[in-house]
Amino acid sequence: MPSLLTQSLANGGNRNPFSYEKIEQVARDTVTEWLTLSEITDQLNLFEDESQDRYLSSLELATRFAIEDYLGFSIFPTQYRVYYGSTGLLYSAIFLDLPEVSQGRTGVTINSVQYYTDDPNPVITTLSSSAYYYDPTGNRVVVNSLPDTISVTMANPIQVLYTSNANPIAQYPVIKQAGLLLLTHLYNNRSNTTETALKTIPFGVDVLLRPYKTLVM
Repeated sequence: MPSLLTQSLANGGNRNPFSYEKIEQVARDTVTEWLTLSEITDQLNLFEDESQDRYLSSLELATRFAIEDYLGFSIFPTQYRVYYGSTGLLYSAIFLDLPEVSQGRTGVTINSVQYYTDDPNPVITTLSSSAYYYDPTGNRVVVNSLPDTISVTMANPIQVLYTSNANPIAQYPVIKQAGLLLLTHLYNNRSNTTETALKTIPFGVDVLLRPYKTLVM
């Protein structure tokens, strides 16, 4: 009887369970400014005070990462590597699901699809870009067929390297205002503990961001 993984890889309409085994983030923009220093100092009422600019820049980066992780999309391009198990489906099309974090109006860019060979010392080999395509309607990579030289001993012999493109929603005023609220919280609370109970404001970060959060089915 085919495994759940094999069924998922073979069945183009099945994303439950997802066909990937693990995912790792391999590149993330740590330089480009999302919230400008001008926006931040206006928010914090730090007019003409440049003494904390370096610290504020570090808070801006932490804020952006937190917003990206909460929403499940990239404010700036982010690169991931996804691993897939052996399919046992040579010479037939297979469907490689991408994580839901990659969805968004701007989609993804597939950088490469690779596999390990069945040599005694497996060698990573890159598939020609003509051998696969990205299906935006299913957020997946469709590989026309796998070669018969794919390793059957490696736990996860197939890899997809892709870039989640910047999402224009990140420039919506409501998203940036949520970022400024979160940054203000981090600025005012520089310890992991507090002696008093903090209360969430009625229209805070969660309320502003929730309508834009990726829905995972």
